[in-house]
Amino acid sequence: MTYLKEELEIQLSSSPSLPTTSKFSDLRIDINPSSWLTPYRRTSIGYLTKMLLFYHGIGILIMTLGTVMIEHLVPEYQDASVPLSIISVLSAGPIEEILFFGLPYYIFGNHLVVLGGGLVWVMLHILNTDTLELTTLSYANWLFVIPSLFFSLRTWISGKGWFAILTHSLWNGIFFTLGCLVGEVSCSVTLRGNDILANSNSLWLSAILIVLVFVLYKRKPSTKL
Repeated sequence: MTYLKEELEIQLSSSPSLPTTSKFSDLRIDINPSSWLTPYRRTSIGYLTKMLLFYHGIGILIMTLGTVMIEHLVPEYQDASVPLSIISVLSAGPIEEILFFGLPYYIFGNHLVVLGGGLVWVMLHILNTDTLELTTLSYANWLFVIPSLFFSLRTWISGKGWFAILTHSLWNGIFFTLGCLVGEVSCSVTLRGNDILANSNSLWLSAILIVLVFVLYKRKPSTKL
């Protein structure tokens, strides 16, 4: 009996211990800026949602503080306003996510290339205006998406690109709807002329990009969409 007990103790002491970390510990590591270019430690929907709210919360804070500074630094500053439709707003999710994050990830497989695509995406947001003047650039929009760059990048390299697409469109749709309700966005139920063509092109481009990134995903069976 003593011999069996000694053997059991030897086996237990020699077996490798499995490192276990709590969800809170993983979350604390993931929100650390030193981890912002690495895949998430967990990829459940609940965990990704927490990271989404974390980055968007930072974006709202930066946008709020930055806008106050810009209003003092840029005389006659005006909030940029571009006519939008619900179709263009929702289709921006797959178009932007796939063009600037998904395709760079699946084609090159390099995190720095994905980061480069994200930086281009961020800078394009400041040009989301009708007139390219210093007083009418879309500073608020630009400031908000800076942290979102890291959310999209990390979500794609964590193998959850579909979540980045879905939440991007959902977030756009929510704020577009709120903007319509409070009168900050010009909303129209019917589409006319060029609007119909532009929205049709957005839908077609979204569909083509989704198919393309899915084909690239299937060609790399070791990765996840």
